[in-house]
Amino acid sequence: MSFIEELKWRGMLQDVTPGLEERLATGMCTAYIGFDPTAPSLTIGNYVQIMLLRQFQLHGHKPIFLLGGATGRIGDPSGKDKERELKSYDELDKNLAFQQKQASKFLDFDCGDNSALFLNNFDFYKQVNVLDFLRDVGKNLTVNYMLSKESVKKRLDSGLSFTEFSYQLLQANDFLELYRDHDCIIQMGGSDQWGNITSGTEFIRRNVENGKAYALTTPLLTKADGSKFGKSEGGNIWLDPTMTSPYKFYQFWINAADADLAKYYRYFSFKSKEEIEGLETEHATNPNALKKILAEELTTRIHSKEDYESAMEVSEIVFNHKASPESLANMSEQELSLIAEELPSVTISKTTFSNGIALDELLTQTEILQSKGDVRRAVKNNAISINKVKIKTHDFTLDAQHLLQEKYCMIENGKKKKYILILD
Repeated sequence: MSFIEELKWRGMLQDVTPGLEERLATGMCTAYIGFDPTAPSLTIGNYVQIMLLRQFQLHGHKPIFLLGGATGRIGDPSGKDKERELKSYDELDKNLAFQQKQASKFLDFDCGDNSALFLNNFDFYKQVNVLDFLRDVGKNLTVNYMLSKESVKKRLDSGLSFTEFSYQLLQANDFLELYRDHDCIIQMGGSDQWGNITSGTEFIRRNVENGKAYALTTPLLTKADGSKFGKSEGGNIWLDPTMTSPYKFYQFWINAADADLAKYYRYFSFKSKEEIEGLETEHATNPNALKKILAEELTTRIHSKEDYESAMEVSEIVFNHKASPESLANMSEQELSLIAEELPSVTISKTTFSNGIALDELLTQTEILQSKGDVRRAVKNNAISINKVKIKTHDFTLDAQHLLQEKYCMIENGKKKKYILILD
């Protein structure tokens, strides 16, 4: 299966300029995608484009990850209905360095001729003054041509600064620089970038005798309900584990709509067509099994095997009432804090707990149960557990020995009502 055939099967091909498939068949080609450092971390949305670069590399071609050290200072109007807020140079440089570190694990930078490259487009402009730029770059694309692009037309009514209008020129010139210095003949990206990318192919045609460059875009990935992919109730799904924990990352895939599964497998799994279709047939009546397989693959790849196993342990405690006391007792403070985010939590002073507090007083004080009579009945019915251990008598006192990591205590009332006690 060729690269283009692979993208077609995976549903990852939106638009492509004529002749690219034939050109790819002639031998190794070089393509790039630009990533602006306007956020402190890459997101799962960015990862769509990283997957595109990786698929390109797996088919024997050379990918370039272009860091937007220059374009990030301008702001891309594509897909935006209002002017971006410009970031400080220090913030952009910090974001850029971190995103480069993140992306380094997803492409192969040491595999011979088609090893991936990191380049920074700030290097193209740091010695260029405004007069040279306007004379050498601005002269090559007409205002009429630039106004015809969808990313510009959509913003004319709401307002578009000259700063963001000029973004198209920078991206076009980036393509020319890469074409000349790295024999890069393809620019890829999301479908919202089609106008910027084809400006680059036109720019090359005008500046290079017999110059021929190509454009390729993927569809913008959306959920079955039409909402934006990569968003959860808590916001963006980040690739940085300090911004989106591996557990929440894992749960994003577990909670995916059944209708989105086929699309997600094709975009994000490295399994073959035969493997994916085989799994879909095998689990046709059990979409949750498909979600678990995909969640394991992605959590392990984006984070690590250890992070996946930790996410599974947290999920086991939160969702499985049969989890063992040992599994809870062995949890790290970080894992317990994740559980505290998932379950209803109640707080109690450290002094009160350390001095010892009667079970019926604790449960009524925290309103887990309404009366001491309710506590007696719940204990009699074998419903109350402390840290996964059943309590056999209502005449029970909790103290420091019942704390997990000196801060947490899990209380359960039946199979479904779980709480985390946090010492303040």
